[in-house]
Parts: sequence; structure tokens; C-alpha cells
Amino acid sequence: MKLDRLLSIVILLANRKIVQAKELSELFEVSVRTIYRDIDAINQAGIPVVSYQGAGGGIGLSEGYRLDRSVLTEAELADIVNALQSVSTIYPDRDRKLLLEKMKSVVPAAEAERFQFRTRQLVVDLSPWGGSGHLEEKVALLKKAAEEERSVEFAYCDAQGNESARDVEPYTLVLKRQSWYLYGYCRGRRQFRLFKLFRMKGLTIGERFDVRRPVELERLPWNEAWHASGKTTRLKLRFSRRARHLAEEWFGVEAVVAEAAGEDGEERYIVAAELPEDRWLYGFILSFGPDAEVLEPQSIREEIRRQAQGIIGHYAAKT
Repeated sequence: MKLDRLLSIVILLANRKIVQAKELSELFEVSVRTIYRDIDAINQAGIPVVSYQGAGGGIGLSEGYRLDRSVLTEAELADIVNALQSVSTIYPDRDRKLLLEKMKSVVPAAEAERFQFRTRQLVVDLSPWGGSGHLEEKVALLKKAAEEERSVEFAYCDAQGNESARDVEPYTLVLKRQSWYLYGYCRGRRQFRLFKLFRMKGLTIGERFDVRRPVELERLPWNEAWHASGKTTRLKLRFSRRARHLAEEWFGVEAVVAEAAGEDGEERYIVAAELPEDRWLYGFILSFGPDAEVLEPQSIREEIRRQAQGIIGHYAAKT
């Protein structure tokens, strides 16, 4: 809408000293001529826009023009900006970029330096190491589908390695630990499910769904499903001294308990945890190599032993 564009231009001009008309045209995907018509409309509305000629020139607002910031305190504004900046690290979004500009613009020039310091005390970078363009594309596509209330279709590979076609009504994107998930209503299973984005293939947007099903996201329903009876197993693990920091990283310092030293005098640590038993769990335990041992239950202990023997078979010397 033109009104939204006019307001966004005012915000940008209030936040920056000078902006090039070409930069505005690229940002809003309109012609430079349209930008100049917008500037005329802003001037007619009584907002003082000034043009600066020559090298380094551009468009700006009269000195001292600022938006009213009486609704939020400086600390509240800083918290909002920190949250927006953290979300922006996972995928680009023009609207969020403009919102950040709006938030920063309401800070008076005299307090700008202190406000900038506040918003740099905490940096939350949600993007994966090395970047992941495909993940960003999926997040953007699923966000669009959820906003427009359209179903999505994709091939999904579950934790057991089974692949199936899914038709899902998307409701929300969830960042859990270090992975993105989609929480939505699976039409084939006729219930809400949590889908890991990295396990999706061939993602496409489908038709609009007529009824938005009631769901209380405040209760974090995916956590309730994860703890459902029969899905998790109580584990008792023993870690070596050199893997103590890894155990603390995954389970928390409080969960790692020192065990009485054995005959060899080596320090060992015990962790009790409740985790879902699936292929991910076996791989997770094996990732610690010889520094972790399953003590209970016996069934998982035997499964890890079987898989370890299979690994040895792959690397055994060929005669």
C-alpha cells in the first residue's frame, strides 16, 4: 500500500541523515520517479523533507525531527530491537528491516549512542555455521504459507528413516535448541505434528484451508507430545573425565554427578535423562565414542553394542 510506503519512508528519513532516492526505490521496488512523488506527498502532509544537492547529496528530514517515543521506555525499545535483530539472523525479511528502522528512529539523537550500546550488549545469532541458504528459503516459504493460511506439501523423512508424502496446514515455526521445526496439522495423520525443516524435501505451497483449527501455542504443545507416555526412555549414562564438559553442555551442569572413582582411579560422571528412543538417540550416544557408556536400560545398551560392532565391521582390515 502507498500509505505503508510513505510511513516507512518517513521512518527511514527520521533514522538517517541522508538517503539516496535510488536506495529507496530499490528497497520498496518502485521507480525513482515514484519515490519523488512520495516525497512531495510527505511534504504536503507537513513533514519537513529537505533535498541536498551535489556529491553525497540525497533526501533527509529537517534537523531535530523525531517521532514521539512516549509509549515505550528506552530499555523496552532496546529489548525489542535485540529480539528483532536475533530473528533477522536466520533469514532476510524486508518488513523486519523496516521495523528495526522504525524502532531505532524514535530515539533522540542525544541518546542514540547509549541506545546503540544497549542493543549491542547481547547478540543472538540464530544462523548455522557456514550459512544455509536452503534453510532460509524453507523458513521464508513456510512463513508465507502460514500467513496466507495455505497448506504445504512435502516429502518427509522421519527419525527412523521412513519417507512419506505429507499434506500439512502450517501454524507456526519453532526454533528448538539449534533446529527449526514446523508445527502444523497433518491431514494424513489427522493430528498436529512437529516437522523438522532439514528433513523436508520438495516443499510447495498448496490450497487455502477453510478452517483454522484451535491450538494454544502458549502451552508449547510440542513439548507435551514429546513427553507423551511411551515415547521416551529413562537413560543412565556414564561419561569419562575428558567428556565431562560435553555432558554438561548437553544436559546441564546440575545433571552431571561425580561417581566414586573405580579401581583405575579415573574420574567418571553419571547422567540420568529422559529421551525418545529412536535412531537419533543411538547416533547421539555413539557420537561420544568411547567416552560415554549406557548403563541403563539394558535394551539400549545392547543396541549400541550391536551398532558399534557393525561400525567395526566396516573398518575391519580386508584380507
